[in-house]
Amino acid sequence: MGRTWAWARVGVLALLWGSTFLWIELALDALTPVQVTLSRCVLGSAALLVACLASGRRLPRGRGTWGHIVVAALFCNALPFAMFSIGQQTIDSGVAGALNATTPLWSLLIGVVIGTERGLRPARLGGLLLGFTGVVLIFAPWETTGPIGWGALAIVAAAASYAVGFAYMGRNLVGKGVPTISLSAAQLIAATGLTAVTLPAGGLTSIEIGPKALIAVVILGVVATGATFHLTYRNIAAEGATNTAAVGYLLPVVSVALGVIVLDEDFGLRIAIGMVVVLVGVGLTRLHSRPPAPTDVIRRLPRQEQDVRQ
Repeated sequence: MGRTWAWARVGVLALLWGSTFLWIELALDALTPVQVTLSRCVLGSAALLVACLASGRRLPRGRGTWGHIVVAALFCNALPFAMFSIGQQTIDSGVAGALNATTPLWSLLIGVVIGTERGLRPARLGGLLLGFTGVVLIFAPWETTGPIGWGALAIVAAAASYAVGFAYMGRNLVGKGVPTISLSAAQLIAATGLTAVTLPAGGLTSIEIGPKALIAVVILGVVATGATFHLTYRNIAAEGATNTAAVGYLLPVVSVALGVIVLDEDFGLRIAIGMVVVLVGVGLTRLHSRPPAPTDVIRRLPRQEQDVRQ
């Protein structure tokens, strides 16, 4: 049953996270990248703050904890959110999702460097490499007529930033006795403050938003940011930073499918094969994976402190 719930979390997270690129694409029809980033942070933090207070939790206390939250908010929220909005001005939502699937590779590299990934099994390493091969098939750089451009580089930078953020959260925030709903709400509040500083860079222009863009902004903020980020935090607590980053390999499947169905973006046999390869790679990365140290810490905590995973 435990593994079933783990896979269910991965599936839901991939679906919600993968749809983010669609909502960003629609929101950019009416808002600037800075406005898209700020609106999703504001709506996401508001939704999580309401959920936090409704569940009887409080925001974290302590200068040290908030210091870690601000750093995590920079790398896991403010910076990648901005990079996605900037990047999707020039590339399709499906391609953005495919490029974001490089997050597990960055996460694995970081894990090896900081020592949280030791004795990596061949099956898992092969899954990571196979997943990257699927991403390459979807993106097909050999068919690009010109330079990939700053948009694609911005998405890759966002993926790397996510990996840094996940590792930092798993090392400094998860398993410390603070409920994940409190941490996720606080982190998006911090991300809102960090993003507000960038308003002079295109965030003060007038807004004319129609119903479609407004709906996209609300879903992007409340569901694709607030709910998804909280689920990400819970997954880091249960599965570890690297396993959570591996969800990124499923994003091309969701983002490409939504891009084709909703936005009429290109789709062909090569993309279909790439999506299948991605799925196989994800299966291998989760095969034989061990629960992370934070989970063991949680299990040893007194009962009243185990709400870190709630």
